[in-house]
Amino acid sequence: MQENPNAETIETKRLNLSEVNFTHAAFIFELLNTPGWLAFIGERNIKSLEDAGNYIQKIQESTIVNYWVASLKEGGAPIGIITYIKRDYLEHWDIGFAFLPAYGKLGYAYEAAKRILKEVLKNPFSNYIVATVIQENTLSIKLLEKLGLTFQEEIERDGKLLCLYGKHIDKLA
Repeated sequence: MQENPNAETIETKRLNLSEVNFTHAAFIFELLNTPGWLAFIGERNIKSLEDAGNYIQKIQESTIVNYWVASLKEGGAPIGIITYIKRDYLEHWDIGFAFLPAYGKLGYAYEAAKRILKEVLKNPFSNYIVATVIQENTLSIKLLEKLGLTFQEEIERDGKLLCLYGKHIDKLA
């Protein structure tokens, strides 16, 4: 597994955002086993640090999956992720986010997602961005709306009903 020593760190007022790498394995293991991840995103069968490392390797090897780890500037602790993925069942690129429960409702997810969207505007993969969320995930829905995405339609994926949110990238600035 490789780390990219040339990977750029993106900064916000309180966070450093860096591409996921093997040094994040313990954090990925913790995050992907939180009740929120399991309930709202789904089981990824990450049962060990080795599983987490393999998960990270798959992300690094993909050209359509981007994960940034949000770490506190003060202390460096990783607290969440922002994802930007071209999913096979969606026409446009999908933004996502997940944070450890202790860091929810503190504005970190908004701060990180807004900054990643700013990066996407520099070199957009498409002119439209989407996000999917289950209806019960009201905190994520509020965040998507705060980011400027609006409800488009309901779609079914793997037997689950998802709410699709979207926005033209030029209207996100």
